[in-house]
Amino acid sequence: MDDITFYKSKDGFMVRQKGGVDGKRIATDPVFQRTRENGAEFGRAGKAGKTLRNALRALLIKSKDKGMVGRLTKMMVKVIQADMVNDRGLRNVIDGEAELLKDFEFNSNAQLSTTLYAPFTTSIDRVSGKLTVNVPGFIPLNMVAAPGGATHYQIVSAGAEVDFEANGFVVDTSATAILPLNNVLTTAVTLENEVTPASTKPLFLALGIEFYQEVNSKMYPLKNGSFNPVAITNVSGL
Repeated sequence: MDDITFYKSKDGFMVRQKGGVDGKRIATDPVFQRTRENGAEFGRAGKAGKTLRNALRALLIKSKDKGMVGRLTKMMVKVIQADMVNDRGLRNVIDGEAELLKDFEFNSNAQLSTTLYAPFTTSIDRVSGKLTVNVPGFIPLNMVAAPGGATHYQIVSAGAEVDFEANGFVVDTSATAILPLNNVLTTAVTLENEVTPASTKPLFLALGIEFYQEVNSKMYPLKNGSFNPVAITNVSGL
């Protein structure tokens, strides 16, 4: 209404006076050159984050965090800002430091680092295209911080070859059987994911845990994935 804008925030309905700089001026005025450069790189970061999320969707669809998109975009901006090849405004993920995404937790409500205490190792072999997770035997009740109500768990992984320029990807997932949360020593676990051999694209290895509750011999996902952690455990950039 006139120059007054009404909007809803977490604190309720608010009122503010219309203002800001004309969009056409921002797009053309030399004074806003830095603004245009920052905007271009932020947009590039958002697209890169979406591509990575799509590549790992099979795991992320069972791991919920409302703030994840914003946190991932923020990290992608840092990846782009690490590009020492291109001029400001033209920097990108390919020439940046994709390795900065290592240890990124997709679910801040349930992090892998505070859920799986069993030691594990990861490896990425570009020549063969194999991304591998190895977990030695462990006692689940001692090494898995399971949420209340969980009776079983499953370790899952995904290897992704991501083409940020074409917004495409190749992904392969693997998982253990659904295992009981007990005090019996498990056998060693090896999860192997295969992408294109000798790829020239960034490679990402994600690891997660999914929790279940057994009722009348049937397994039910616990809380729609809100307790399931997923994290990037290894990255091979270029």
